[in-house]
Amino acid sequence: MEKSMKRKILRTITVTTFALAIILSAACQSQALDAKAPYPSMAPLEQYLIADRDAEIALARSAAPESISRDAEVLVFGRHGYETAVKGTNGFVCLVQRSWAAGTDDPEFWNPKLRSPICLNRPATRSFLPLIIKKTEWALAGRSKAQIVEDLQAAFDKKELPTQELGAMSYMQSKQGYLSDRDGRWHPHLMFFVPITEVQTWGANLPGSPILAGEDPPARLTIFLVPVAKWSDGTLDDGTTDSPHKH
Repeated sequence: MEKSMKRKILRTITVTTFALAIILSAACQSQALDAKAPYPSMAPLEQYLIADRDAEIALARSAAPESISRDAEVLVFGRHGYETAVKGTNGFVCLVQRSWAAGTDDPEFWNPKLRSPICLNRPATRSFLPLIIKKTEWALAGRSKAQIVEDLQAAFDKKELPTQELGAMSYMQSKQGYLSDRDGRWHPHLMFFVPITEVQTWGANLPGSPILAGEDPPARLTIFLVPVAKWSDGTLDDGTTDSPHKH
């Protein structure tokens, strides 16, 4: 009986050790992949800040035509998150998104160079903006990408974050933005935010379709992008990007 008990204990130790080895191996592989990524973790906070507050306000407003942005509320990013710099009257909110506004699977999630001016309409300020504010809080609290994914799931499960409202959309027509290392400012476009849905229902991502789409499962969100012809200042998009990695 004693020998039988010892064998059971040994089997338990062996199985536990094997399981632990698998977990550690997976963790090491994940860390190795992160280490190879161009932006494996958050850079020093100073690199995400814009020293000139007025410059950030102007950059935020450049996301939409003046007829929209001049009466919009403007948020600026500081050491403790976003704060209101200008009160608005038309229901729009403009801000400059930092890199963690992207999906958690984006390799540039921590890229300190990214500056994404955006102006949100009223439904988007109620349903999309809270997502950006929360992710900003978690980033400033030192949370990793994996932890932010967990935080998102918990926040949605507890109803601390809303689902996307019908009609939630934004303007991203800034000529001065920097959306990625690959594409620079990319092209002027509108974005529409909806709960996770089949992109084919919009005809998105099909040959010849002007609509692009991407899913962000942790944020329970599908984003549809529609390129437009002009930047917010009225000049035509020439079809090129300003990235050093043009393709």
